[in-house]
Amino acid sequence: MLINGEWQEGREYFEVRNPYDGSLLRKVPLSSKLDVEDAVLSAKKAAAIMADLPAHKRSAILTNTSRLIENKKKEIAELITGESGKAIKYSTGEVERAIQTFQFAAEEAKQIHGETVPMDASPNSEKRFAFYQPFPIGIIGAITPFNFPLNLVAHKVAPALAAGNSVVLKPSSYTPLTSIRLAEIMMEAGLPKGALNIVFGGGSTVGEWIVENENLAMISFTGSPPVGKRIKERAGMKRVALELGSNSASVIEPDADIDRAIPRCIIGAFSNAGQSCISLQRIYIHEKIFDEFKGKFIGAVKKIKVGNPMETDTEYGPMIEEKEAVRAEEWIKEAVDRGAKVLWGGERKGGIIAPTVMTDVKRDMKVVCNEVFAPLVTLIQYREFEDALDMVNDSRYGLQAGIFTKDIHKALDSFKKLHVGGVIINDVPTFRVEHMPYGGVKESGTGREGVKFAIKEMMELKLIVFNL
Repeated sequence: MLINGEWQEGREYFEVRNPYDGSLLRKVPLSSKLDVEDAVLSAKKAAAIMADLPAHKRSAILTNTSRLIENKKKEIAELITGESGKAIKYSTGEVERAIQTFQFAAEEAKQIHGETVPMDASPNSEKRFAFYQPFPIGIIGAITPFNFPLNLVAHKVAPALAAGNSVVLKPSSYTPLTSIRLAEIMMEAGLPKGALNIVFGGGSTVGEWIVENENLAMISFTGSPPVGKRIKERAGMKRVALELGSNSASVIEPDADIDRAIPRCIIGAFSNAGQSCISLQRIYIHEKIFDEFKGKFIGAVKKIKVGNPMETDTEYGPMIEEKEAVRAEEWIKEAVDRGAKVLWGGERKGGIIAPTVMTDVKRDMKVVCNEVFAPLVTLIQYREFEDALDMVNDSRYGLQAGIFTKDIHKALDSFKKLHVGGVIINDVPTFRVEHMPYGGVKESGTGREGVKFAIKEMMELKLIVFNL
């Protein structure tokens, strides 16, 4: 555990294993409630230091972090793959994205400012002068998942520090080693003691102790909707940002460039074994091009290499745990029993599910209406564009959606009518870069990430008025 800039041992430990071969990577301390309280106390002391740290110094720490990550890119990518099972080419991409995340945060740290208020706009304040300024909110509790163990941590830690806050981080128990390595790098980059504290353990214990601690000002959580709802219920008056799940969809119009859409849909549906909150799960295809798209798509799926995630041409490896692969297999069988067809895949070998494509599905099947979080995608026909938009909206989730069309009017119409946090034209909903506002509606969450927007969530405005 990292508390007040020192690595602490624990009374109990848990094992971190490689999901692909089951090998033991490391034992990590299991944090007690007292450990969490110590981490919060450390963060409370450091919050005052961070709030007083000039913007250029906060920026320099974040720039140094970005540079050090870049220097250790191969090492960190292999660590991500080792503990998460993510294909090495995507782990490398995640490291490259985290480099950008910290650099964007370094730039934004220098851009935090307020504005004057035209007090003479009111007859009651003609002789007054005022301005407001954002101030750091305090301690941020960051709770992160396994699927992006570096960049999703970066999307909470980097803006929190850029804003002048301190952080108590609880990474996933599946992937704590990447967070440990990041903390080592950040301390090397010059981060003050206590500005980042890391504790380990389950969500129902360590996670709840963080959420319920009255010294924290905000909880930033990425994970499942049920856990997100529980956090909202138990957080009290804290500010809460939730990045939750989805069953994201793309719409393929007759005028779409199919040969451009298919490789993007392959990546959207199957990268990281579908274990992404914006993984492509539903593809709505116009009836005029359904057979053509289906044929080309299945042809591309057949070429996907699944297996050892350390091999550079592997698209994906195992799911994070075999029980998750078993669950996905059960959902596939349930859909087939109700009339769905498996066009390709559906088989499970240990923790690996073959890339699976299904059709003839119904809206209330789990593989359609729930977040499958597995390498599975459904192909669904539609006749009218409006019908496709309605089907995309027919979900309790609303994170992002993709629309493939050359018609600007349909693109703008989808932007207006889709109830999601982001509409991606001529690409899949899985697209994300570090400086765009990212987040969802409905059960996909509240608040926005993307460095500039997360900083705003992590600050509060204060007004000063002079009576002249």
